[in-house]
Amino acid sequence: MVHCNMIQRWFCFGKKASADGATLVLPEDLFTQKKKYGFVVEKNRRTEHSLKLPELNAAFDTMYWYQDSTLSHIEASDTGCYLDSGKQLEELAEEEGSMYPGENRRIPLIFKCCVPRPGNYELKLTIRPEQDMEDVLIFTGRRNLRFRGTIPAGKEFQLSCIVNVCDIVPRGKERVYAHRSIDVAILAERPEISELSVVSVNCPTIYIAGDSTVTDQSAEYPYAPGTSYSGWGQMFSAYLSGKIAVSNHAHSGLTTDSFRKEGHYSVIEQYASLGDYYFFQFGHNDQKLDELKAQGGYRANLLNYIADCRNRGGYPIIVTPLARNSWKGNDGTYNDLLAEYAEVCIEVGSATGTPVVDLHKRSMDFILEHGLEEAKRYFFPKDFTHSNDYGAYRMAGFVAAELAEQLKDSKESAYRKLAECVTEAFGIWEPTGEIVLPEKPARYAEIVNPTPAAELLSEVDRLDADADRVSVLDMLIKTARFFPTNVYNDMFDDVIGHEWYAGTVECAYQNGMIDAELVQDGMFEPLKPVTLEEFLVFAMNAYKSRKNLPAEQPCPLDEMCRDFSRYYVRAAYTLGLVDENAKQALKQRISRRRAVEFCRAMKI
Repeated sequence: MVHCNMIQRWFCFGKKASADGATLVLPEDLFTQKKKYGFVVEKNRRTEHSLKLPELNAAFDTMYWYQDSTLSHIEASDTGCYLDSGKQLEELAEEEGSMYPGENRRIPLIFKCCVPRPGNYELKLTIRPEQDMEDVLIFTGRRNLRFRGTIPAGKEFQLSCIVNVCDIVPRGKERVYAHRSIDVAILAERPEISELSVVSVNCPTIYIAGDSTVTDQSAEYPYAPGTSYSGWGQMFSAYLSGKIAVSNHAHSGLTTDSFRKEGHYSVIEQYASLGDYYFFQFGHNDQKLDELKAQGGYRANLLNYIADCRNRGGYPIIVTPLARNSWKGNDGTYNDLLAEYAEVCIEVGSATGTPVVDLHKRSMDFILEHGLEEAKRYFFPKDFTHSNDYGAYRMAGFVAAELAEQLKDSKESAYRKLAECVTEAFGIWEPTGEIVLPEKPARYAEIVNPTPAAELLSEVDRLDADADRVSVLDMLIKTARFFPTNVYNDMFDDVIGHEWYAGTVECAYQNGMIDAELVQDGMFEPLKPVTLEEFLVFAMNAYKSRKNLPAEQPCPLDEMCRDFSRYYVRAAYTLGLVDENAKQALKQRISRRRAVEFCRAMKI
């Protein structure tokens, strides 16, 4: 690792900070694009548009009902700036009459500073706590774990690590976004920060390509590890020494094909250098597409990635797909849904001389050892595919252990050097307490996830086109202000995880918007044009999640309705959304413009 002294930033925090050449930071110094450094709290996250995209920030945001509240009260001491998370949550519990059950939740202390260009940076973080800091978690970038442990009062704690800053195609976006910031998030009962230095360095980088089981997931706060989605890629940095960086470009829904077509691989091609490492882990979404069967397109794409990587002077590593916590209902045996894809990874590795990390076997053995119910504690609640922070940390540990074992005697010196970078991280991180999804407190009953009416439809030039099912669902989700999701759990045969609308369908399904009569043989037909009758079915299901539907009574439209839709059409008639003149229109397609008008008239 070589230091590049061209870029250096140094910050000191607190009342008595007085280091020569350092920028003094006080609690009132909130980040803005103009200032280019400062704390990130609820206030500036609401007003600074750039702070709302998780991939360009620390990937923490409040639970939506707190978006108009102030949770982060930062104060200054003689030794730094701190946030009394425990005290603030106690006060919040007193106001609400109860505390969230399960794990101990905390509020992160988040600091952000801009850097002029992409690259690798050495961070040196200093904390001089006035009180003991227990169960500390320190994240950099998009929730990349860097430290877990205890920091005693009166002792100077220092953390040094390498952070990669790289452009990225964010989830759901179709273009590359410039990323130019360093983000640090500290969690504890009383998280504190005293000094932070940032220096540009030259060192190898690990570029990760993959899907939702690998990606950097965002988390809500008050934070708890068990109810936070996490890909193992964002926990992998915990197992590396300060001699190498990680740049994670995995995203939910991606396949070996869409990772390249949607521009993610081109970012890696732009920034990767000779001697960098390329990790590839796909399969969860490839298996849904005929053209990406294990021995077909999937195998061919892996071979192309490996050849391309080597032509660029890089070092490829294949990771077999993470196993799901999936079991057969009829006899209770484990149901291995990805065995064929894992086998192809091993075959391709053998044929090309590429190292293969068999995470599939490691994770499956772990699941089998724990059994269905106990293994659930390492996955996000009610999700059998996506791990929580505990599970992601464990899976990253499996990857690290495989690398250390396999590569230590490699003929390639670069692979041996990678093995030397692997550490044991911070020991076993086990779930503690019951893992319970947070519920919105009663005092916030009227608070909904805010979405301006203007955002109902962005493609204004297509207002007169036919509305299809997914565009209608997207409008209604925003109208009802449902909390969005960035995962998809494979409930329909014709909705594939990599499609942009998979999260929309998942959210609609979770909120009861999709009537079973609109699904035939497991097919949802997401791009099918919507009739007025079908729109009212979707709309009234969304409405009843927020308000009670009116008492059912006959209406002039009854004779034109199918049996299953009559209840919904009657409700829409009573609410005044349609009248008797809509008899013929019920069977006709509606335009996107008309769908928007209905959404605005619903008033929920």
